Amino acid sequence: MKLQFRHQQFQSDAAKAVCDVFAGQPFHAPTYMIDPGVGQMSIDDTTHWTGFNNAPVAVDDDKVLEHIQEIQRAGQIKPSDKLEGRYNLTIEMETGVGKTYTYIKTMYELNKRYGWSKFIIVVPSVAIREGVYKSFQMTEEHFAEDYGKKIRYFIYNSAQLTEIDRFASDSAINVMIINSQAFNARGKDARRIYMKLDEFRSRRPIDILAKTNPIMIIDEPQSVEGAATQERLKEFAPLVTLRYSATHKADSMYNMVYRLDALEAYNKKLV
Repeated sequence: MKLQFRHQQFQSDAAKAVCDVFAGQPFHAPTYMIDPGVGQMSIDDTTHWTGFNNAPVAVDDDKVLEHIQEIQRAGQIKPSDKLEGRYNLTIEMETGVGKTYTYIKTMYELNKRYGWSKFIIVVPSVAIREGVYKSFQMTEEHFAEDYGKKIRYFIYNSAQLTEIDRFASDSAINVMIINSQAFNARGKDARRIYMKLDEFRSRRPIDILAKTNPIMIIDEPQSVEGAATQERLKEFAPLVTLRYSATHKADSMYNMVYRLDALEAYNKKLV
C-alpha cells in the first residue's frame, strides 16, 4: 500500500523562510578534486575523484541579516540584531507536526534554488537516527513525484567509509545521517572519523566530509549541542547550520526564521 502525504502550507512556509534568507544567491554546483589519499591512481580513476560541493554564500552578510529580519517581522518573531554564528538558523516546530518531512522538503528547495546538494543530519540518539532514516524511505517516492529526483541518503558507519567518497563524488542531493555519539564520544569507533585510516587510503573521513561544505541540519539541538559537541561540529566546516527544535530555549535561538508553537499547532489541528 502506497502512503499518501498531504502538502501542508506551514511546511512550505518553513522551507521558504530558510531559502529566502539567501535570496540573490546564484545557482551553482561547483566541482573539485577529492583527495585520493595514498596509492597509485590511473587516469581512468580521475572521474571517480571529482567531487561536488556546496558553493559558498555569495550574498553579502548585511543583506543576509536584512533578509532574516524581514522574515522575522513577517512571522512575528523578534528581529535579530546580528548574525549569530554567521549562518545559523533556527526553525522551531512542535513535536508531531512533521519536522523531518519539513527539513527534507527544505533540502529539495535549497537544491532547486541554489544548487546546494550536500547535507549532514545530526541527531541525538540511535533511535532518532533510525526514525529519520525511515522517514526518508517513506517519503522517497512522494518527493520524487514533486521534484523529479531522489535524494541519496545513508547512515554514517565507521566500518563503511566508501559511502563518504560516494557522498563527495555524487552530483545528486546527498544526505548523511549521523548520531552525535558517532563523532563526540570517547570510544574507538567515534574517534575513527578523525583518524588517518589505512582502509581509507590514509585519509581522515572528517576532512573528506568538510571539503563538501555541507549544510548541517541539527535535529533537536537542545539534546545534541553541549559545549564539546559545538566544537566538534565546527570540524565539519558547515556552510549553513539549520537547527530544528521543538523546545523553546532562549539562549540558543540563533536567528530564528520560523516558529510553529504548541498553541498554533493546536489551532491548526496539527497535533
